[in-house]
Amino acid sequence: MKKIICILTGFVLLISCESRTYEEISDHTPITEQVKYTKDIKPIIDANCIVCHSPGGAASFQPWTNYNQVKNNIDNILDRIQRANGDPEKMPQGGALSQAQINTFLKWKADGLAEN
Repeated sequence: MKKIICILTGFVLLISCESRTYEEISDHTPITEQVKYTKDIKPIIDANCIVCHSPGGAASFQPWTNYNQVKNNIDNILDRIQRANGDPEKMPQGGALSQAQINTFLKWKADGLAEN
């Protein structure tokens, strides 16, 4: 009886496992509206970057506290947020933006870096 229970438990665990790749679970929802700094980019910067990229922060030498600073650094920002996990220059340090957030930055650049 124990053998049957073990086999059934193993079978249930085996069929309940899910194998999906990163590509399958990544957010590939297209952004259809124009991305704008104030509405879309600034909240991401404020939540993930401003702690370092502001006066007194570890990256205060490169502040991102306003539209022009972020706009003028967009290529560097895109490079750093898209680096592979484990890369010491990946930003934000200690975490990563979601693919949807990265896509928002990419779309903002493609849309012409609109402010409002």
